[in-house]
Amino acid sequence: MRHTIQALVENRFGVLARVASLFSARGYNIESLAVGETHDPTVSCMTIVVNAEDERILEQIKKQLNKLIDVIIVIDFTRREYVDRDLILTKILNNDRNKKAIEGLVKKFPIKIIEETKEDFLLEICSDRHQEDEILKQLKSLGIKELVRTGRIAIGK
Repeated sequence: MRHTIQALVENRFGVLARVASLFSARGYNIESLAVGETHDPTVSCMTIVVNAEDERILEQIKKQLNKLIDVIIVIDFTRREYVDRDLILTKILNNDRNKKAIEGLVKKFPIKIIEETKEDFLLEICSDRHQEDEILKQLKSLGIKELVRTGRIAIGK
């Protein structure tokens, strides 16, 4: 089961390493991690996505996170309503077939053409995970040349 956890932390050197080590020490791979300043430059927001079957150990991790001196608050979005997004940048080969397909996808999905060169389309996709999966499935058939993505960010409703 995927768990999305958010931790508001003091924006200081070494906090990220201490938080990440809590997960690795318990054998959990972090699927996604996004960290950035909030509206307050002294506070950062960490959004962590882990795949964990054992809820008991996950509860322990959350308790241990709360004990870290730099952690202000920990929120588990697993059973809450929230909005999440990832950002994807991808390059697709520029040819006539792909041009028509991409124009159709831009109308149907939250995709922006950032740049078009003779060789490539540079696309920006900002969506939730389910919609991204559908978009990427269609883009794979066009031939993805390169793809990078951010970690997931989330906010409670």
